[in-house]
Amino acid sequence: MYVVSLGAGLLVGLIYSVLNVRSPAPPLVALVRLFGILVGEQLLPVGKQLLVGSIIAAAWREGGCSAYMFGMLPGRHGDDTAESKEDLS
Repeated sequence: MYVVSLGAGLLVGLIYSVLNVRSPAPPLVALVRLFGILVGEQLLPVGKQLLVGSIIAAAWREGGCSAYMFGMLPGRHGDDTAESKEDLS
């Protein structure tokens, strides 16, 4: 896992060098980069679901993309009602 992570970091560093973007990048560039990473990580799971015939909304839900990309959004979280549990599934 660490070797793969290092390899990915080296590849991204090489791409940054080619694009003449230095790290740490300006905040907006860094946020766009992080968003691209999050979306890129979801392409494979969503793509697999689409290949088996799911529609995009179902593929997004089955891949757990919302929870992964956005985490726990602001709001009431101490509520253990059945309704809030249904929303998470």
